[in-house]
Amino acid sequence: MRAERRGPAGVRRALTRVTIPVAVASVAAAPALVAAPATAAAPLTVPATVPATAAPPRAEVVGGPQLAGRGVVVNAAPGVPAVPKIKASSWLIADADTGEVLAARDPHGRYLPASTIKTLTALTLIPKLDPNRLVRPSQKACDVEGTKVGLTPKMQYKVSDLFHAMLMMSANDAAYTLAEADGGVRKTLADMNAEAKRINARDTLAGSPNGLDKDLGLDVRTQHTSAYDLALILREGMKNPQYRAYMQAIDFPFPAPPTKKERKKGKKVGGYPIHTHNHMLAGEREAYAGMVGGKNGYTIAAKQTFVAEARRGGHTIVISLMHADRPPSPYAAKLLDWGFAARGKVRPVGALVPPGEVEQAKKDGHAGGVLPDAPLASDDASRRWLLVGGGAAGALLAVAVLFVVLRRRRRLEAARSGSIGRDPRR
Repeated sequence: MRAERRGPAGVRRALTRVTIPVAVASVAAAPALVAAPATAAAPLTVPATVPATAAPPRAEVVGGPQLAGRGVVVNAAPGVPAVPKIKASSWLIADADTGEVLAARDPHGRYLPASTIKTLTALTLIPKLDPNRLVRPSQKACDVEGTKVGLTPKMQYKVSDLFHAMLMMSANDAAYTLAEADGGVRKTLADMNAEAKRINARDTLAGSPNGLDKDLGLDVRTQHTSAYDLALILREGMKNPQYRAYMQAIDFPFPAPPTKKERKKGKKVGGYPIHTHNHMLAGEREAYAGMVGGKNGYTIAAKQTFVAEARRGGHTIVISLMHADRPPSPYAAKLLDWGFAARGKVRPVGALVPPGEVEQAKKDGHAGGVLPDAPLASDDASRRWLLVGGGAAGALLAVAVLFVVLRRRRRLEAARSGSIGRDPRR
């Protein structure tokens, strides 16, 4: 055979043509060892630039690649009007039933939350605190800045009364007292941030239970959330009947120490009515048909913030807006109107992910189920080492095979040369 007549150089050239492609193929194939196949159902996490209003840089954005955008994000469709133009730095419109995000502006931009952070306070504490438990507020809680319901250390309040005050009229003293009932403000903030992480509200950092910022020395680096996260939080909270009841209440009799006149009549507890700050509920001056509930917020630094749900024709739309220039009800109505008009007609720009979805996707070996977790898109150092290690191992194996073959070939050539020069008579 002609191949048997090749010298060592010829063998080396032939084996090199085989070995190099093997090494290259082993490197190229390495991701298959660490990345699971994609599925279309789960949400996507992708690298993104950090908004100017953000605190520390984030490695990924939750909900889909389009939600990484800073400007208006929408997939236009025939017959659907243009998204409303409102003067808010960030907003989001989503189908609360399916989780489909229909349109947004800077959805993951981090902004000061003002009192919308109380939606997270409620989500965290309602399942933990007995609504009939009596709580006596500290003087510090009663002296807190901003909107208050008028608590006093002289009496005890039911936990349910405090939730009504916090969610209806945004009472900062009630929020602080609920945090004390949970074991203190420090513990409550840890619980709130753990709850935000559980539901994948990754843009959220609670620095207070009530949303005060400058009064507490907080800024956007130490307390923030996003339009995306506010929608996640409210959507999760509204699954709880107690949460919904507090959000939907319009009037409520709040307890207080009795007046002199009431004491003379033998009354041990007095009180006064409190009224909702959500002007979009039924019967209010800016009522929106189908309004389920929502929470407003305002500080000088945060400007106007708002998150709400409305239900019409068997469908629920959730909207959020942040850093707006005026009271939010008219803006919220425009966003809700567009959401109901566009639902089922526009292609979603992303999704509100369910609790645990993103972390579980990572554990399963892919970034979120829409695209494979390629090495350039992964922030997991261990996967990169597996990728490099798998490719290097393949290359080393090919080189080792080449070395053994060449060494054996040289021995055979040496043996053949020796037999030709030997005296046959010896």
